[in-house]
Amino acid sequence: MKLHEIADKPGATKTAKRIGRGPGSGKGKMGGRGIKGQKSRSGVAINGYEGGQMPIYRRLPKRGFTNAPFSKNHAVINLGIIEKFIAAGKLDASAPITEDLLVASGAVRRKLDGIRVLAKGAITSKVTLEVTGASKAAIAAVEAAGGSLKVSAPEAAAAE
Repeated sequence: MKLHEIADKPGATKTAKRIGRGPGSGKGKMGGRGIKGQKSRSGVAINGYEGGQMPIYRRLPKRGFTNAPFSKNHAVINLGIIEKFIAAGKLDASAPITEDLLVASGAVRRKLDGIRVLAKGAITSKVTLEVTGASKAAIAAVEAAGGSLKVSAPEAAAAE
């Protein structure tokens, strides 16, 4: 086999229809666009236009609420990850673990609007955590292990 012998399988490629190349092509003169009108011209974008009928995006009811200007985006960490970093010696369980320490150790990439602790995984070390938010289950798990979890933003802690 040589390079010039390699070809696609039959039907794998299809030649593009050449439009506006004379009457013999079958798509000559006006190139299949008809006579006059908006769609015969170039630069037409009438997506969502339904011929004067009420468009579907206006017929359907609006639902929900977006709290975009005031929404908070928290970095999330699970208790299992904190325990893993303590076992690896990257975090010290005897000293209070703050958000800055979590970022410095590499447990969390960046703080964003704060760090929120979730209860996935088990924690056995007696730790003191100081974070922006935590789930109720995470607070209960840390206290069950003999530690404490201080939340600096109470509105973030209540939401689970």
